[in-house]
Amino acid sequence: MKSIKDIKNLSGKKVIVRVDFNVPMNNGKILDDFRIEKAIPTISFLQKKGAKVVLISHLGKDGKESLLPIADKVKKYIKNFSFVSSPILSEETERRLNLLKKGEVVLLENLRSEQGEEKNSPSFARSISRYGDIYVNDAFSVSHREHASIVGIIKYLPGYAGLQLLEEVKMLSVAFNPKHPFLFILGGVKFETKIPLIKKYLKKAENIFIGGAIANDFFKAKGFEVGTSVVSENVLQVKPLLRQKNLILPTDVLVTKDNKKYFVKPDEVKIDEKIVDCGPETIRVLENLVKKSKFILWNGPLGKYEGGFGGATEDLIKIIAKSKTENILGGGDTVAIISKLKLEKKLGFVSTGGGATLDFLGKGMLPGIRVLK
Repeated sequence: MKSIKDIKNLSGKKVIVRVDFNVPMNNGKILDDFRIEKAIPTISFLQKKGAKVVLISHLGKDGKESLLPIADKVKKYIKNFSFVSSPILSEETERRLNLLKKGEVVLLENLRSEQGEEKNSPSFARSISRYGDIYVNDAFSVSHREHASIVGIIKYLPGYAGLQLLEEVKMLSVAFNPKHPFLFILGGVKFETKIPLIKKYLKKAENIFIGGAIANDFFKAKGFEVGTSVVSENVLQVKPLLRQKNLILPTDVLVTKDNKKYFVKPDEVKIDEKIVDCGPETIRVLENLVKKSKFILWNGPLGKYEGGFGGATEDLIKIIAKSKTENILGGGDTVAIISKLKLEKKLGFVSTGGGATLDFLGKGMLPGIRVLK
């Protein structure tokens, strides 16, 4: 890919930078600004080169949320920064951009307020392309989406990769030829989207541990009762995988019932209980695997983090942080816990991506990367 470092003269050029400021929010407050921090090196680089920087991002699914709270946070990291609160396609936005000076940075309003963004509308892509001379993608975490600001805009502007995007590709590519013994840990939900990844890494890793809600599908395929736990509809796809000797499942789980929680073996779960996390015995198994491994790849939490069951995930993050094993971690909830524990600097590489990370690991390519080649 062409890097922003390959651009010979940025002074005075208007550069549109696709960032991903879609961070977790609660009542207008930012819960985790990890993705914002990761975008700062690219923005600072462009500022120092005298570029006029136009940041574009989405927030939320329906486009109804304003990026104003995000702008307030970005101000703490960047000087000469302002926010345009008018609609992204408006005369006021265009007027503000025409007044930009060298080294100034402006964040435009939510991309998804326009339907053309998610539909990859050529007219929308053309309209936002007129705001700049150069396009930079620094939003790895949405580069698996064929949206106007990711793939459509490239048809109208020369495109380059930002520093964070380049770092993501470089570091995640290590998983294609890792050191051995290799431990792959996969958690979270959406089993159907992760089957190709499981099949691929069963051939690459000495050990592959399945946690989170997707472990419930394996328990069900083994004939265990899973009670009211989250499961997918197609368990038939799981059964052939159970024969793989390097596939490891939790040996104990945390279940809830009537506002009570307790640990049981996977084959002891009752019809009115719900599996929400891994147990301490499972963490001990994983701790031994971490010690024996030379490379760890982990995506997705081991429990229902959003429901308050992040205990096992926190324990494992601490274990990996203390180890000397090379590691790459990713997944939205996993990253949120890492930020909460303030352990990012003690870990190897922490990816900004969730679905994008999984897609890249599975396919080795993403639509937003392909168009930059």
